[in-house]
Amino acid sequence: MRRGRPPRPRLIPVALLAAGLMAACVPKSPPAGERMTPPPPRPERPQAPSPVSPRSAAASAYYAEIQRSLLAQGLLRTDGGGPDTPFDDRHLAENFIRIALYDEYSRQNGLFTRGETSSTLRRWEQPIRFRIIFGDSVPPERRATDRARIASYLARLSQLTGHPISLVEQGGNFTFYMVSEDEREALGPALKRDMPGLSPRDIADVTAMAPTTYCMVYALSEGNSGRYSRALAVVRAEHPDLLRQSCIHEEIAQGLGLANDSPRARPSIFNDDEEFALLTRQDELLLKMLYSPDLRTGMTEAEAVPVVRRLARQWLGGA
Repeated sequence: MRRGRPPRPRLIPVALLAAGLMAACVPKSPPAGERMTPPPPRPERPQAPSPVSPRSAAASAYYAEIQRSLLAQGLLRTDGGGPDTPFDDRHLAENFIRIALYDEYSRQNGLFTRGETSSTLRRWEQPIRFRIIFGDSVPPERRATDRARIASYLARLSQLTGHPISLVEQGGNFTFYMVSEDEREALGPALKRDMPGLSPRDIADVTAMAPTTYCMVYALSEGNSGRYSRALAVVRAEHPDLLRQSCIHEEIAQGLGLANDSPRARPSIFNDDEEFALLTRQDELLLKMLYSPDLRTGMTEAEAVPVVRRLARQWLGGA
């Protein structure tokens, strides 16, 4: 989950990923082992967007100022990292352990409490069927643009991970909402339908999302197995273009299993400093490592560390 504060000195995001609630019932999967590339965007029926409410208009102005402030500070980079952001096999291994095997939040008495805790390796074993739901407030041209961007990004993630990811029109096990202030407040029944393991407090965290929260993702696993079975992400429709893309990149990638942030991860979107808006070169390697067949879903940190270090040396040529 990306989170910030008003555009005065700097904006600080955080990540939220919930795991271990329940297994889900999903539609028929693609053939086992088949890599699915999202289909090209389908034209949507012409539809006049719903009127913009004063609250939504105010939110659009607020987040436009947020983006301007970040860009003025040289943040929200889109270059993926360069000579000023070197990293080696040691950095890659350490960042993977911190981001993939720790949580920024833990569930206590049914509520999420911020505080880093160790976890196990979590990822999808079943194919991901990704469904996009736009609120009526999102104009058709915006829908077409964002759908095409998401489809391209899903294809990239599938290629990086070797995991099948397809874009579907109905059902699915990873639901992505892009909604306005008013539409988000009315999402309760849909959230209960799509993620029946969410508590009333979890749902309230979405429907009553604070202005300083840009977007969020929940991912649910089957008991303590680490196997993800269902996820949903919520992104504000009021975001300007780059901030919206930034939310898309981070929330979907986190929904694949990179649950935490690390202040040492650079270049990376899994960092609290907002330096990078889009997936970086190191983030690609983190995702590739997460879905490496050399790792096993449910691994503890002690079990994963030697494998992670070996893969990092292999890929980056360390001694």
